[in-house]
Amino acid sequence: MAREKNENIEDLISDFSRFYILTILYEGPVHGYSIISRFKKRVQKTVSPSLVYPFLQQLEEKGLVKHTKKPIGEKERKVFELTQEGRELCTGLFKRFADLVSIAIEPSLYVCAHCGCKVYEGGYREVIDGKETAFCCIHCARSYKETREIAKKAAKE
Repeated sequence: MAREKNENIEDLISDFSRFYILTILYEGPVHGYSIISRFKKRVQKTVSPSLVYPFLQQLEEKGLVKHTKKPIGEKERKVFELTQEGRELCTGLFKRFADLVSIAIEPSLYVCAHCGCKVYEGGYREVIDGKETAFCCIHCARSYKETREIAKKAAKE
């Protein structure tokens, strides 16, 4: 049972790895070793060449990636880049992923009482009229209070 759970986690991580490889390809033409290096630098996890190169080949077979051979140093390397169809696929995947992430973090967001922008972390909070009010920054808090004062004065006149 534990082994099956570990295999499922490895599949999940493998799928994330493929997704992240697509993000690297989306940035522009890149060779396989560079994908492996960028992945390790950004994700702080090593991705196996036995995952990267077969995945690139699968993408190429489906017409989502093409390669050209270019001299890099003393070696000639395959440089991979997304085709138009590959870029469109990535754009759709990224949008779907962004929507999922947005749903996951929505409960952690708050909206600035002054400008309406969404804030995930940080921001500025202040108690106004006995109620804690959220702002993206101290400047919005000041503007909010000034606007309220102007509105109060206008209401009295």
